[in-house]
Amino acid sequence: MNVSDLLWREGLRRGLRPKTIKTYIFALEKFLRTYQLEPHKITKEHIERYIIQLIKWNCAGSTINVHTHALRFFFTHVLGKHLMLSLPNIKTTKRLPNYLTQEEMVAFFNAINNQKQKLLVLLAYGSGFRVAEVTSLRVHDFDFMSGYGWIRGGKGGRDRMFIIPQILIPQLQQWISQRKLQLDDWLFSGWKQQHYSDSSVRAIVERARRTAKISKHITPHSLRHSFATHLLENGYSLIEVSKLLGHSRIETTMVYTHLANPKFARVQSPLDTLPEKSS
Repeated sequence: MNVSDLLWREGLRRGLRPKTIKTYIFALEKFLRTYQLEPHKITKEHIERYIIQLIKWNCAGSTINVHTHALRFFFTHVLGKHLMLSLPNIKTTKRLPNYLTQEEMVAFFNAINNQKQKLLVLLAYGSGFRVAEVTSLRVHDFDFMSGYGWIRGGKGGRDRMFIIPQILIPQLQQWISQRKLQLDDWLFSGWKQQHYSDSSVRAIVERARRTAKISKHITPHSLRHSFATHLLENGYSLIEVSKLLGHSRIETTMVYTHLANPKFARVQSPLDTLPEKSS
Protein backbone atom coordinates (compact mmCIF):
# COMPACT_ATOMS: atom_id res chain seq x y z
CA MET A 1 0.00 0.00 0.00
CA ASN A 2 1.49 3.38 -1.02
CA VAL A 3 1.69 6.50 1.17
CA SER A 4 -1.43 8.06 -0.39
CA ASP A 5 -3.53 5.00 0.41
CA LEU A 6 -2.13 4.86 3.94
CA LEU A 7 -2.98 8.53 4.50
CA TRP A 8 -6.48 8.09 3.11
CA ARG A 9 -7.20 5.11 5.33
CA GLU A 10 -5.88 6.64 8.54
CA GLY A 11 -7.29 10.08 7.75
CA LEU A 12 -10.80 8.75 7.24
CA ARG A 13 -10.49 6.56 10.33
CA ARG A 14 -9.64 9.64 12.41
CA GLY A 15 -12.44 11.74 10.92
CA LEU A 16 -10.41 14.06 8.69
CA ARG A 17 -12.29 15.70 5.83
CA PRO A 18 -11.42 14.41 2.32
CA LYS A 19 -10.21 17.89 1.37
CA THR A 20 -7.81 17.89 4.33
CA ILE A 21 -6.52 14.44 3.42
CA LYS A 22 -5.87 15.53 -0.18
CA THR A 23 -3.92 18.55 1.09
CA TYR A 24 -1.86 16.33 3.40
CA ILE A 25 -1.10 13.93 0.53
CA PHE A 26 0.07 16.82 -1.66
CA ALA A 27 2.38 18.11 1.09
CA LEU A 28 3.74 14.66 1.93
CA GLU A 29 4.47 13.74 -1.68
CA LYS A 30 6.30 17.03 -2.18
CA PHE A 31 8.38 16.33 0.92
CA LEU A 32 9.26 12.77 -0.19
CA ARG A 33 10.26 13.99 -3.66
CA THR A 34 12.72 16.37 -2.00
CA TYR A 35 14.67 13.63 -0.20
CA GLN A 36 14.03 10.63 -2.49
CA LEU A 37 14.01 8.33 0.55
CA GLU A 38 11.66 5.59 1.71
CA PRO A 39 9.40 6.89 4.51
CA HIS A 40 10.87 4.53 7.12
CA LYS A 41 14.33 6.04 6.50
CA ILE A 42 13.18 9.59 7.27
CA THR A 43 14.45 11.06 10.54
CA LYS A 44 13.28 14.05 12.52
CA GLU A 45 16.35 15.95 11.26
CA HIS A 46 15.10 15.52 7.66
CA ILE A 47 11.71 16.96 8.59
CA GLU A 48 13.02 19.87 10.64
CA ARG A 49 15.54 20.76 7.92
CA TYR A 50 12.74 20.72 5.33
CA ILE A 51 10.52 23.07 7.36
CA ILE A 52 13.44 25.44 7.91
CA GLN A 53 14.01 25.47 4.15
CA LEU A 54 10.35 26.42 3.57
CA ILE A 55 10.84 29.32 5.97
CA LYS A 56 13.99 30.41 4.10
CA TRP A 57 12.02 30.34 0.84
CA ASN A 58 9.58 32.83 2.42
CA CYS A 59 6.63 30.48 2.07
CA ALA A 60 3.40 31.74 3.62
CA GLY A 61 2.85 30.83 7.25
CA SER A 62 -0.31 28.92 6.34
CA THR A 63 1.63 26.84 3.78
CA ILE A 64 4.35 25.99 6.31
CA ASN A 65 1.73 25.01 8.89
CA VAL A 66 -0.03 22.70 6.41
CA HIS A 67 3.26 20.90 5.70
CA THR A 68 3.98 20.67 9.43
CA HIS A 69 0.56 19.18 10.21
CA ALA A 70 0.76 16.76 7.28
CA LEU A 71 4.22 15.45 8.19
CA ARG A 72 3.39 15.17 11.88
CA PHE A 73 0.15 13.30 11.09
CA PHE A 74 1.79 10.86 8.68
CA PHE A 75 4.84 9.96 10.72
CA THR A 76 3.07 9.94 14.09
CA HIS A 77 -0.35 8.45 13.29
CA VAL A 78 0.26 6.47 10.10
CA LEU A 79 3.79 5.11 10.64
CA GLY A 80 3.70 5.28 14.43
CA LYS A 81 7.12 6.97 14.63
CA HIS A 82 7.47 9.15 17.72
CA LEU A 83 10.01 11.62 16.40
CA MET A 84 9.50 14.34 19.04
CA LEU A 85 9.44 17.01 16.34
CA SER A 86 10.24 20.59 17.35
CA LEU A 87 7.88 22.20 14.85
CA PRO A 88 5.94 25.13 16.35
CA ASN A 89 3.11 26.66 14.33
CA ILE A 90 4.12 29.70 12.32
CA LYS A 91 2.06 32.83 13.00
CA THR A 92 0.00 33.76 9.97
CA THR A 93 -1.00 37.24 8.89
CA LYS A 94 -4.69 37.92 9.44
CA ARG A 95 -6.10 39.74 6.44
CA LEU A 96 -9.57 41.20 6.15
CA PRO A 97 -11.60 39.15 3.67
CA ASN A 98 -12.78 40.59 0.37
CA TYR A 99 -16.49 41.20 0.09
CA LEU A 100 -18.92 43.09 -2.14
CA THR A 101 -21.01 46.05 -1.04
CA GLN A 102 -24.75 45.67 -1.36
CA GLU A 103 -24.68 47.83 -4.51
CA GLU A 104 -21.88 45.74 -6.01
CA MET A 105 -23.85 42.61 -5.15
CA VAL A 106 -26.77 43.78 -7.30
CA ALA A 107 -24.47 44.51 -10.26
CA PHE A 108 -22.81 41.10 -9.79
CA PHE A 109 -26.12 39.21 -9.93
CA ASN A 110 -27.34 41.24 -12.92
CA ALA A 111 -24.24 40.10 -14.83
CA ILE A 112 -25.39 36.45 -14.80
CA ASN A 113 -27.94 35.35 -17.42
CA ASN A 114 -27.88 31.56 -17.10
CA GLN A 115 -30.81 30.45 -14.89
CA LYS A 116 -29.06 27.63 -13.03
CA GLN A 117 -25.89 29.62 -12.46
CA LYS A 118 -27.77 32.66 -11.22
CA LEU A 119 -29.95 30.62 -8.86
CA LEU A 120 -26.85 28.90 -7.48
CA VAL A 121 -24.95 32.10 -6.67
CA LEU A 122 -28.09 33.82 -5.32
CA LEU A 123 -28.53 30.91 -2.94
CA ALA A 124 -24.82 30.82 -2.04
CA TYR A 125 -24.96 34.47 -1.01
CA GLY A 126 -28.48 34.44 0.43
CA SER A 127 -27.75 31.51 2.77
CA GLY A 128 -24.06 32.14 3.46
CA PHE A 129 -22.78 28.87 2.03
CA ARG A 130 -19.23 27.70 1.56
CA VAL A 131 -18.73 26.64 -2.07
CA ALA A 132 -18.53 22.93 -1.16
CA GLU A 133 -21.82 23.29 0.72
CA VAL A 134 -23.87 24.87 -2.06
CA THR A 135 -22.61 22.35 -4.64
CA SER A 136 -23.49 19.43 -2.34
CA LEU A 137 -27.09 20.39 -1.62
CA ARG A 138 -29.80 17.77 -2.17
CA VAL A 139 -33.52 18.39 -2.45
CA HIS A 140 -34.21 16.77 0.93
CA ASP A 141 -32.01 19.39 2.64
CA PHE A 142 -34.77 22.01 2.23
CA ASP A 143 -37.87 22.61 4.36
CA PHE A 144 -39.70 25.29 2.40
CA MET A 145 -42.61 25.43 4.85
CA SER A 146 -40.34 26.52 7.71
CA GLY A 147 -37.97 28.55 5.52
CA TYR A 148 -34.93 26.64 6.79
CA GLY A 149 -32.68 23.83 5.62
CA TRP A 150 -29.80 21.74 6.88
CA ILE A 151 -26.16 21.37 5.89
CA ARG A 152 -25.22 17.75 6.55
CA GLY A 153 -21.67 17.06 7.70
CA GLY A 154 -20.30 20.55 7.07
CA LYS A 155 -16.89 21.86 8.12
CA GLY A 156 -15.65 19.95 11.14
CA GLY A 157 -18.25 17.26 10.44
CA ARG A 158 -20.99 19.40 11.99
CA ASP A 159 -24.58 19.76 10.81
CA ARG A 160 -26.04 23.26 10.86
CA MET A 161 -29.25 25.03 9.98
CA PHE A 162 -29.35 27.58 7.15
CA ILE A 163 -31.95 30.16 6.19
CA ILE A 164 -33.67 29.97 2.81
CA PRO A 165 -34.14 33.46 1.34
CA GLN A 166 -37.90 33.98 1.09
CA ILE A 167 -37.52 35.57 -2.34
CA LEU A 168 -35.90 32.38 -3.68
CA ILE A 169 -38.44 29.85 -2.39
CA PRO A 170 -40.78 30.08 -5.46
CA GLN A 171 -37.77 29.89 -7.82
CA LEU A 172 -36.32 26.86 -6.01
CA GLN A 173 -39.66 25.06 -5.95
CA GLN A 174 -40.16 25.75 -9.65
CA TRP A 175 -36.60 24.54 -10.39
CA ILE A 176 -37.23 21.28 -8.53
CA SER A 177 -40.63 20.78 -10.18
CA GLN A 178 -39.52 21.54 -13.75
CA ARG A 179 -36.63 19.08 -13.54
CA LYS A 180 -38.67 16.46 -11.69
CA LEU A 181 -36.00 16.19 -9.03
CA GLN A 182 -36.41 13.54 -6.34
CA LEU A 183 -35.58 14.02 -2.66
CA ASP A 184 -32.14 12.40 -2.97
CA ASP A 185 -31.19 14.27 -6.17
CA TRP A 186 -28.56 16.99 -6.24
CA LEU A 187 -30.16 20.43 -6.37
CA PHE A 188 -27.54 21.53 -8.91
CA SER A 189 -26.18 18.68 -11.01
CA GLY A 190 -23.30 18.91 -13.43
CA TRP A 191 -21.64 16.44 -15.78
CA LYS A 192 -23.33 12.98 -15.79
CA GLN A 193 -25.67 13.99 -12.97
CA GLN A 194 -22.83 14.50 -10.49
CA HIS A 195 -23.13 17.55 -8.27
CA TYR A 196 -21.82 20.84 -9.60
CA SER A 197 -18.06 21.16 -9.19
CA ASP A 198 -16.36 23.80 -7.05
CA SER A 199 -14.25 24.86 -10.05
CA SER A 200 -17.40 25.54 -12.09
CA VAL A 201 -18.67 27.88 -9.39
CA ARG A 202 -15.33 29.70 -9.31
CA ALA A 203 -15.56 30.19 -13.09
CA ILE A 204 -19.12 31.58 -12.77
CA VAL A 205 -18.02 34.07 -10.11
CA GLU A 206 -15.02 35.23 -12.13
CA ARG A 207 -17.10 35.74 -15.34
CA ALA A 208 -19.73 37.71 -13.44
CA ARG A 209 -17.05 39.84 -11.77
CA ARG A 210 -15.55 40.73 -15.14
CA THR A 211 -18.93 41.42 -16.76
CA ALA A 212 -19.98 43.64 -13.85
CA LYS A 213 -16.60 45.44 -14.07
CA ILE A 214 -15.84 44.81 -10.41
CA SER A 215 -12.14 45.38 -9.78
CA LYS A 216 -11.98 43.54 -6.44
CA HIS A 217 -10.47 40.06 -6.34
CA ILE A 218 -13.38 37.86 -5.30
CA THR A 219 -14.03 34.14 -5.10
CA PRO A 220 -17.13 32.08 -4.25
CA HIS A 221 -16.15 32.44 -0.59
CA SER A 222 -16.45 36.21 -1.01
CA LEU A 223 -20.23 35.67 -1.30
CA ARG A 224 -20.17 34.16 2.20
CA HIS A 225 -18.10 37.09 3.47
CA SER A 226 -20.63 39.46 1.91
CA PHE A 227 -23.55 37.56 3.50
CA ALA A 228 -22.01 37.94 6.98
CA THR A 229 -21.06 41.58 6.51
CA HIS A 230 -24.48 42.58 5.19
CA LEU A 231 -26.26 40.81 8.06
CA LEU A 232 -24.26 42.88 10.54
CA GLU A 233 -24.97 46.02 8.52
CA ASN A 234 -28.66 45.18 8.72
CA GLY A 235 -28.49 45.12 12.51
CA TYR A 236 -28.21 41.42 13.36
CA SER A 237 -26.04 40.38 16.31
CA LEU A 238 -22.69 38.61 16.19
CA ILE A 239 -24.22 35.58 17.90
CA GLU A 240 -26.96 35.29 15.26
CA VAL A 241 -24.49 35.64 12.40
CA SER A 242 -22.05 33.21 14.01
CA LYS A 243 -24.70 30.49 14.26
CA LEU A 244 -25.76 30.96 10.64
CA LEU A 245 -22.15 30.70 9.48
CA GLY A 246 -21.56 27.57 11.55
CA HIS A 247 -18.62 29.08 13.43
CA SER A 248 -17.61 27.24 16.59
CA ARG A 249 -15.99 30.38 18.05
CA ILE A 250 -17.51 33.86 18.13
CA GLU A 251 -14.00 35.29 17.60
CA THR A 252 -14.03 33.90 14.06
CA THR A 253 -17.14 35.94 13.26
CA MET A 254 -15.79 39.14 14.79
CA VAL A 255 -13.64 39.84 11.71
CA TYR A 256 -16.81 40.97 9.94
CA THR A 257 -17.32 43.81 12.40
CA HIS A 258 -14.31 45.44 10.73
CA LEU A 259 -16.08 45.27 7.36
CA ALA A 260 -19.60 46.36 8.20
CA ASN A 261 -20.40 49.93 7.22
CA PRO A 262 -21.33 51.96 10.34
CA LYS A 263 -23.89 53.88 8.29
CA PHE A 264 -25.97 50.75 7.85
CA ALA A 265 -25.27 49.48 11.36
CA ARG A 266 -26.69 52.76 12.68
CA VAL A 267 -23.66 53.37 14.90
CA GLN A 268 -23.65 56.77 16.53
CA SER A 269 -20.64 58.40 18.18
CA PRO A 270 -21.06 58.88 21.94
CA LEU A 271 -20.04 62.50 21.38
CA ASP A 272 -23.28 63.01 19.47
CA THR A 273 -25.35 61.84 22.45
CA LEU A 274 -23.79 63.97 25.19
CA PRO A 275 -26.28 66.35 26.87
CA GLU A 276 -24.03 69.33 26.16
CA LYS A 277 -21.35 69.49 23.51
CA SER A 278 -18.30 71.72 23.70
CA SER A 279 -17.47 73.63 20.57
